Amino acid sequence: MTQPTVAQAPPHDPRLTNADLAPLREQTWSSYNIFAFWMSDVHSVGGYVTAGSLFALGLASWQVLFALLAGIVIVNVFCNLVARPSQVTGVPYPVINRVVFGVLGANIPAIVRGSIAIAWYGVQTYLASQSLIIIFLKFWPATAALNEPTFLGLSALGYICYAILWVAQAAVFWRGMDAIRRFVDWAGPAVYVVMLVLAVYLVSRAGWENISLDLSQGESLGFAESIPVMLSAIALVVSYFSGPMLNFGDFSRYGRSFEAVKRGNLLGLPVNFLFFSLLTVITASATVPVFGELITDPIHTVQRIDTPFAILLGGLTFVIATVGINIVANFISPAFDFSNVSPQRISWRTGGMIAAVGSVLLTPWNWYGNPDAIHYTLGLLGALIGPLFGILIAGYYVCARQRVSVDEMFTLDPGGRYWFSKGYNPNAVWATAAAGVPAIAAVLVPKWVTAVELAWLADFSWFIGCGLGFAAMVLLERRVPRIIPA
Repeated sequence: MTQPTVAQAPPHDPRLTNADLAPLREQTWSSYNIFAFWMSDVHSVGGYVTAGSLFALGLASWQVLFALLAGIVIVNVFCNLVARPSQVTGVPYPVINRVVFGVLGANIPAIVRGSIAIAWYGVQTYLASQSLIIIFLKFWPATAALNEPTFLGLSALGYICYAILWVAQAAVFWRGMDAIRRFVDWAGPAVYVVMLVLAVYLVSRAGWENISLDLSQGESLGFAESIPVMLSAIALVVSYFSGPMLNFGDFSRYGRSFEAVKRGNLLGLPVNFLFFSLLTVITASATVPVFGELITDPIHTVQRIDTPFAILLGGLTFVIATVGINIVANFISPAFDFSNVSPQRISWRTGGMIAAVGSVLLTPWNWYGNPDAIHYTLGLLGALIGPLFGILIAGYYVCARQRVSVDEMFTLDPGGRYWFSKGYNPNAVWATAAAGVPAIAAVLVPKWVTAVELAWLADFSWFIGCGLGFAAMVLLERRVPRIIPA
């Protein structure tokens, strides 16, 4: 692989920089910090349910395990690719995009990614609040009177729990990136300990002889029939991590070296995900002999244990797990993204608070309960993550050949390397359109065309967009070169 180089150029324009967007002077994160980041990202209720839900596809246990591992290995490779440019230059995701989209055009991917994060930030906060409600109802039964829907589809108790978590997450975020790192370093292992305790408790009640690692539901599939289903399961894993994978540069920029980031990714993705998946399967399997039914939602599992200590410990653990993934996946991204739009008016903290306030205004509890809203809005925005990923990788590795001028990412001089045409790289804009339309169509067409079985197409929207984005960017740059290696 070509060794990346960093060239120096003009002084930074204040209209493009602030203390949060400027290249880091010190990069101190170790492999453990990256490993802990991924622990927080994996150990969520959503990750638990996603891993358990693959058994409903009719796959055998070894096929589910293969799909999980194949998907997470792909995520690991892609995360290393997107990590390198930000680690080498010390700048976050929206800034490194200036090399590809232009110093002003970089706001296109930033706003798209930030908008997705706002919506999911609200949804994840709402899901965590449901764990908190369980604790309230168990220890203060009188609060049940507050748990009836009242205003805009949410109960008074729901608002109280949502507000508690909203404030708690904002408080951690407001203290800065170092406080977030410390929280994540502690939260990931803590969740593991509780999940191990939960698994041991359920297995001891069920008896190891009653634990089956094959949780397949529905009609079993033959080998030939299972291949497309396994491919869809692999795509599901990649899609689940596509958001934090796209803006992983926001975190890799803190890595003390690219080797440290790669080690952290290896431990936090394939190794950690394999152990987490096995733990998930064992825990879910134990619910069958203990409760008489398969339960893949850990919150419901804790509810069924119905002992005060278990509900308190389990509820708080899943709150911590969801807060961890929410901050790293859906808070930090819009903080950098919105700050990039107007660095002097919007600081990193202000950008994050814009996202936090916006998430409430979207009433996420209604979004989560409305599949059409998620399908058409978040599905469409999510379909653009693939193209943006492919374009960034093509722009940095193929077009710029890993040779960038850091300081020229911070100048509005029309003669600057990344000014292109009025601050925008037309090739990147056209590549986004060329790849985005088919990716969006992959989400919409199965919904509109019911005469033909096309549901599988939506599962691969990220891959379709990523591949087309990469190809379109390379072809357009070869036709009319805009990105000149530093």
